Formats: sequence, structure tokens, C-alpha cells
Amino acid sequence: MDWMWGILLLYGIAMLLVAPQARDAGGFYWGRDRSGREAGTWLLTTSIVMTWIFAKSVTNAANLGAAFGLVGGLAYAAYYLSIPVAGLTIAAIRTRHGVRSLAEFLATTYGRGATLAFLLVVFIRLYNEIWSNTAVVASYVGEKGSISYYVGAFVFTAFTVLYCLKGGLRSSLVTDAIQFLLFGFFLFLVLGFVVPRTGVRPLLAAGEFTMRGGVDLLLVALLQCLSYPFHDPVLTDRGFVTNRTVMVRAFLLAGAVGVGFILLFSATGIYAHLKHLPVADDAPRAVASAFGMACLVTMNVIMLSSAGSTLDSALTSFSKWGALDLPAAFGRAGGHVPLSKVVMIAMAILGNLPLFAGPSILKATTISGTMVMGLAPIFLLHFLKDVPRASFHFAFWPGILIGTYAAFWPIPALFVIGDGKYAGLLGANLYGLLICTVLFLLPVAVRGLVGQEQRPVPVSEVGK
Repeated sequence: MDWMWGILLLYGIAMLLVAPQARDAGGFYWGRDRSGREAGTWLLTTSIVMTWIFAKSVTNAANLGAAFGLVGGLAYAAYYLSIPVAGLTIAAIRTRHGVRSLAEFLATTYGRGATLAFLLVVFIRLYNEIWSNTAVVASYVGEKGSISYYVGAFVFTAFTVLYCLKGGLRSSLVTDAIQFLLFGFFLFLVLGFVVPRTGVRPLLAAGEFTMRGGVDLLLVALLQCLSYPFHDPVLTDRGFVTNRTVMVRAFLLAGAVGVGFILLFSATGIYAHLKHLPVADDAPRAVASAFGMACLVTMNVIMLSSAGSTLDSALTSFSKWGALDLPAAFGRAGGHVPLSKVVMIAMAILGNLPLFAGPSILKATTISGTMVMGLAPIFLLHFLKDVPRASFHFAFWPGILIGTYAAFWPIPALFVIGDGKYAGLLGANLYGLLICTVLFLLPVAVRGLVGQEQRPVPVSEVGK
């Protein structure tokens, strides 16, 4: 695998050279160029796409394609509908509340306790983004648990940290655009290996649209789209860096492109499904190895570009989390770039520690999506007036409890939907979302009833 080291080093040096230098906080936190201009539609669109085309995402999409055929690819692609959901919701929140982040919206609407609970979930999300992406890249330079595996992860992380320290979010936006071009080009090269050997029709006909065939996971994804995007700052931070018109346009375009990219990449897993290839938990590498060295090199570049774009976004979001959002939750001024850089370095180191535990890549995504189901009513119903602060906690914490239960214990048969692999997860998400929404609205209803009882009787009504 010596040639893979060469690709890794070449990639890291190239990103370090092209990443721009941020001159001030406007560039470091808000992605503005040296003239103070905001990112345009194309730059923001490509960045949004690449921040969500994680290395673990393309791996999961291919694995699900291998397991369920086309339905598996559709199930994972459905998660990318989260992008337009987030974009339209953030645009409405910005219009109505005039805030510059979701954390600020929570602070002004639900108070410090709600903000800190949300920031804790954000921390866990970002933490998972680090190890889950470096793990995929590391697996291409060494066997899991080997010295090469760990060195590959740390080298990849080091290059990413260096160019993020250079320009913060501005570096992330610019390198995302380059990684988008790399990913798109090499994705079509991979399809050039797959499609001629199968034809289009067998790829589209693979699998079956039944609960056992993966439709249950497709429904889980559609439900989680209502809550999943809001706990991911690599996506939501980009909803506040440009004017609303550019932002909405970019989020809608990115959603369409993201769905398309994931569906196309899932063809690699569907190929394995059709050919009955043993894939273990890494269908992309299994398929690439079956096609030979040229395809393996191509797949390596795809993984580098997708993992790099997500890792740099996670690190820049971590820097904003630690130096801007967290101090603001305590009513203190933030935005100190040197502190952001310290946070970035610390999280890059700590975020790789789970590599030594060998956690499951797919589990990190599905469980976190279940745990945050309570965010759906909190953000989607932002337009309700005079919502009690208790509504946040009534929705948020039951979602956490239901998601935690689903992670460690089987869902009771009463709540299982269908007979597929994800029947329990579907039940947890559907009934859990209903519970969280009802509990969110309960304090609203109580306040309304109490308000009516305490409303003074007009003089004209006395005696009637």
C-alpha cells in the first residue's frame, strides 16, 4: 500500500497550498474572502454537498446497496432531504427571529439550560465526525489495528488541521469546492467500472420494495429528516454565512445534488449485491479490489476527498462551538480566533481516540439520529408564539431517552413496525416523534388554558 501513502501525502500538501488565509474573524467564522464578501451560491452549494458526503456516508450507502440493492441506496439518499429541510427552516428562523445561529435562537427563546443541552448534543455529533471519517481513510493505508492504520489517521488529521488553522471556515469552503470536483470526477470513473459490467436495468431492478428489503430504513430516514439536520453544525453553520436568498438556493441545490451523488455511489454496493461479493463492512473497498489497482486508487481519492471535506468542516465548527457559541450561552463575548485554534487542535487529538476502540461506523449515524428526534418540534414549530421554556425540555429529553433505549435494548413488540431489519428503529422513530411533538405542545396548551381562565372579564360582560 505504499502508493496509497503517496496519494495521501500529495492530497494533504495540495490542500494545504490551496487553502486561503483568513485575515479576520469574518473569514475564520463566517467564510468571507479577503475583501469581506460572502460566499456565493456555487461555493456554498459545493461546500454543503461535500460536508454531508462523509467518508462514512459513501461507505454506508454502498454497504446498504450491497445489503438491499436499490432500496438500500434510496434509504441512505433519503437522509439528504435533510439539507432542504434545514435550509428552509433556518431561512424562516432568520426572518422571524433575526439570529445568527441555532444556539442563539435557543438562548433567546428557551434560555441557557436549553442552549447548553443542545450544545452538548452538538459536541457529541462533531466528536463522532472526527474518528468516523479518519477511520475510513486509515483503513485504506493499513489494516485496522495496525501501526499503518493509526499513522494514516493521524497524518490525514494533521494535514486537515494545518489548513483549517490557516483559514478557518474560509479554508473549509474553498477546499470543499476542490474536493467536490475531485469527488465528482472520480465518482464517474468508478461508475465507468461498474455500469458496463452490469447494465443500468439490473442496477435499478436489484432488491425488493418491502419492509424486509430495506423500506423500513427508508421510512426511518424520511422521519429523521425532520430532526437529524439540526444537530449537525457542519450543515447548519452554513445557513448563516450568506444572505437568505443565496442560502436557500444553495441548500435546495445541494439537497438535489447530494441525493444524486449518494444514489450513484450506491451502485458500487448494488454491484456487490448482484455479484454476491463478500463485503464485510466496507463494500467500496471490496468492489474496488475486485476491479484491480486502477479502481482501488480511484476509490482512495474518493474517500480522501469526502473524508477531508467533512473533517475540516467538523474542526471549524468545533472552533466556533468552543470560542463563540459556548461563551455566548453564558452571556460572555466570544469570537477569539486564537482560542478557536486551540480548541481545534485539542479536538483533533481527542477525536481520534475512539479509533482504538473500533466502534461501528453505521451505528454512529443511526443512533444519533434517533436520539435527537425531539429537535423536530423545537425548530419546525419555531413560529408558535409565547412557547414556555419547558416545551424544549419536554420534547428534547424524551427523545434522548428513547434513542438511548433503542441503542441498547430491543424495542418492545407493541411498537415494532413491519418485519424488516430496522422494524424496531422505525417504531422508535415514528412513535417517539409523535410523543416528543405532543409533549412539546403540552405546555403550550396548558399556558393557553391558564391564560383564558385568568383573563379579566370585560365590564360589559358583568351581569350577563
